[in-house]
Amino acid sequence: MTNIDLMRQLRKAMMAFAATAGDEQAAAFPSLFPAWSAAGVAYAAGDRVQYGDLLYKCLTAHTSQESWTPPAAPSLWVRIDDPAVEWPEWRQPQGSTDAYAMGAKVSHNGKHWISTADANVWEPGVYGWEEA
Repeated sequence: MTNIDLMRQLRKAMMAFAATAGDEQAAAFPSLFPAWSAAGVAYAAGDRVQYGDLLYKCLTAHTSQESWTPPAAPSLWVRIDDPAVEWPEWRQPQGSTDAYAMGAKVSHNGKHWISTADANVWEPGVYGWEEA
């Protein structure tokens, strides 16, 4: 078996993993997923894509267009965070699909925070967060 054959088998195995991995597993390997494209790509609900250094999952089937980037279209995409990061950096939620759940942990302005509200869209230190 040649190195090229081995590489093809490895690629096939990685793509099979990416297709069947849960969101938590997928978040650990965002490079296995295709980059988001604005070039009229038909995305199905459940498809996962890279955008920047982050992984997003499609919520609603649609055909991409330039203004519907994952961060700009929260009705179409939800960010998948890496569960290996215990205190991920807080990001302003865009809507109900990416709001923080009660008990969610984040870091913000050099401090650790735990959400005390479900569907929390507030900035830590303003409302709905307890400093850890």
